[in-house]
Order: sequence, then C-alpha cells, then structure tokens
Amino acid sequence: MNSLLVRSEVFRDRIEDFGYEYLSFQVRKLAPGEKYDGETGGNELAVVVLSGVCSLKSSRGEWLHIGGRTSVFDGFPYTVYLPIGTTFSIAGDTDCDLAFCYARAEEEHPARLVTPDEVTVEIRGGGNATRQINSMIPPSFAAHRLIVVEVFTPAGNWSSFPPHKHDVHNPPGEVDLEEIYYYRVQRPEGFAVQKVYTADRRIDETLTVRDGELVLVPEGYHPVVAAHGYNVYYLNALAGSARSLAASDDPDYAWVRSTWHELDPRVPVVKR
Repeated sequence: MNSLLVRSEVFRDRIEDFGYEYLSFQVRKLAPGEKYDGETGGNELAVVVLSGVCSLKSSRGEWLHIGGRTSVFDGFPYTVYLPIGTTFSIAGDTDCDLAFCYARAEEEHPARLVTPDEVTVEIRGGGNATRQINSMIPPSFAAHRLIVVEVFTPAGNWSSFPPHKHDVHNPPGEVDLEEIYYYRVQRPEGFAVQKVYTADRRIDETLTVRDGELVLVPEGYHPVVAAHGYNVYYLNALAGSARSLAASDDPDYAWVRSTWHELDPRVPVVKR
C-alpha cells in the first residue's frame, strides 16, 4: 500500500482492492434509468444505498424501489447482501449514490435486504467522544467474513476512541481485521483527521480526510476527530480472521473510558 489515504477517483465506478487480502470497494452514482450490471464472483457483497432510490435484480432475488434518504445524514440505510456466485443488475429509480463493500468468501449465505427498521443502533463513548454506530451487517448476520456499519461523529467529537486495534488473531479479546473508512462530511468543505499508527511507530500517519475519500486500516490504532462545525460520517467495511469486532485499546489511552460520565446530547446524529 503506497498510501493509507485514497482519493475518490481511485474507487469511483471501479472495484479496487487497495492491496488487501479480503476487502475491496467501489462507489457508483446512477441517474434515473441508468443501470449497472455486476457479479460477485468469489466475494460476498453489501450494497449500501447512500442516497436516492434504486431497484436491484439478481440471480438470488430482486428488491425494487429501495432507498429514499437524500444523503447519509438524512436517515437510515437500505442494504442488500449478496453471496458468492451472484449476478446482479441495479437501476436508478432516482439519482442514487451507492457503495459496494466486497469481501473474499468461500461460504454461501442467503441473499437478503436489510431495511432501516432492521438496522441496530449503538451510542458509544461519552463526552466529546460520543458517536453513533448503525449496524447493517453485524457479526451476528449470516455471512462469511463481511461486517458493515455506519458511524456518525458530531462536529468536534472524537471517534474510534480510545485508539483501538484489531490486527492480531487472539480471540476472544482481539481478532485480525482489515478495515476501510469511507467518509462523507455534512458540508463538503469540511474534513476529519484520522491517525493510523502502530505501537512501534513503524506506521505513524496523520491524515486529513475530506468528503468522499477513504482511509485504509491494514493494522494499528486508528482514532478519528471531526472538524469543529462539521458532522462526519464514515462507512466501515471489515473482514479478516473472524466475524467479530473484538479489539484492544492502546494502553496509553484506555484510562479515558473512566472519565466518561455523560453522553453528548447531539447524539444520535441521525434518527430512525
């Protein structure tokens, strides 16, 4: 991997694996009536409707007129899970914005639609590290490797904090997961800052991330902060040694958890 920060042109309208073993990703916009045909091959796939309305027909079923939010900050998502060996076609019913989260898989699981009512919500952290996690493809979901969640971080707050990592297979305390962070910022001139570092500082990157960009987390700790005045969204896709979100905190910062006595009242950022 040449860089942990990936500009949107790299994965817009084409599948990119970024040098990962399991994960690949693309985003695609469709105009009304425009179609995109694809196949999962040796991957399982979660199609997340970021905005707009679309219809998806596949060799495993069809789901018509799904979606509806005007942006990721305007409601909960519709997500379609497709297993390995599936052909599909997606048509835009309106202008729509789609994210495709792929993970290499060998097991076959049923295709299904996850509706907004089925998305589970967790308010995590405390104080100015309060954030909202919406789970569409959690570890309990019937899939081989793929995990997909959305995270909303209020302006000025920290997220993925205390810094944690998941790069060693040592269950139940930690499992080894590749991860991507795909960002949207509520106002396009805004930004987030993400740090990715290992304990030995072999990796020690501080990245300024703007709307539509992506950060790779192949290993190490990876905290985020949203710029003051700008709510930040990121879509997480993870895959690796187990379908678990078990992680370990950086021991230098784990003590911060004991200081959280109340939640930021701005959370949840997005309501059902």
